[in-house]
This record gives sequence, structure tokens and C-alpha cells, in this order.
Amino acid sequence: MEKTKFYAGMENLKKSDGKGGEAVIRTLKTISPDLGRYIVEFAIGDIYKQNDLSLQKWKMLTSASLLTAGGCEPQLKVHINGALNVGIAPEKIIKIFGLSTLF
Repeated sequence: MEKTKFYAGMENLKKSDGKGGEAVIRTLKTISPDLGRYIVEFAIGDIYKQNDLSLQKWKMLTSASLLTAGGCEPQLKVHINGALNVGIAPEKIIKIFGLSTLF
């Protein structure tokens, strides 16, 4: 069961974040392999695969959340690239960020 969740998460990671996401997981292997596995299995494997939201919507929500949290620039960079990877236009990302700063 664990391998299935991990591989499903890696599949979603490749679709949404491409090489940037894979690089993050590789980096975590040297720092905290358990955290990397948890992110892939839970956040990306379980959460992103829920059918009620598309990868585009997940990327918009995640990017807006990271922006408003502040101090998450490295993660935000990965998720902006992911948003572009799943077909969100740069103009839409800018609009989302403009709206996010209102809150």
C-alpha cells in the first residue's frame, strides 16, 4: 500500500511540478527522507488526487496560500512553476496574487 501511495504521489508531482518538484524531494532525501516521503504520499498523493479539485485549482490555492503566509519564497517558486506546468497562464497567476494580497 505504501509504495502505491508513493508512486501515485510521484506521478502527481511530475504532472504538476515537473523537475522542480522532483528536485525538492531529492534534496529532502539528504535532509529528512521521511518528510519527503510524507509530502509525496500525503500532500501530493492523497490530497492532490482528490477528484473535486483539478491540479490547476490545487496550484492556484497552494500558491495563494504560500504568498499570504509569507516567508515561503522557495516553495512559492516551485508552485508557480507547477502552476505554469499545469496550464495556468502567467496573467492569471498575477491576478490571483493581486487578489490574495487583499486578505
